[in-house]
Amino acid sequence: MSVKRRIAADAGRAAVAAWSAARRDGTEEAAALPRTTRATAVRYLLEELADRAPGNSVEVRVPPFGVCQCIEGPRHTRGTPPNVIETDPATWLDLATGRIGWDAAVGNGRVLASGSRADLSDWLPLA
Repeated sequence: MSVKRRIAADAGRAAVAAWSAARRDGTEEAAALPRTTRATAVRYLLEELADRAPGNSVEVRVPPFGVCQCIEGPRHTRGTPPNVIETDPATWLDLATGRIGWDAAVGNGRVLASGSRADLSDWLPLA
């Protein structure tokens, strides 16, 4: 099953490339990217994750830009999901582009993961 894309592939890849280039130049440059560029990169990579790991058992939250459900397993329908991953936009982009590994991000508190299925190590990096 394919995820309905809201971010065009060209726009998403361009935003991720802009993030990656700014990140290579330094953290301050990446933070100075326009909010719309960061939001597009985050949303595009969340869509990519949902497409590569289809399902509804894990909710990945990257406030304030987006959320997706992914990974096969029991579907969650009401209340707080049992498997939740939450992180900030910069960490999500670092994870999705391979700048930081899953274990390192969880270990240093940049990612909060709860639930038996809340592990993206098999799916990252995406770009």
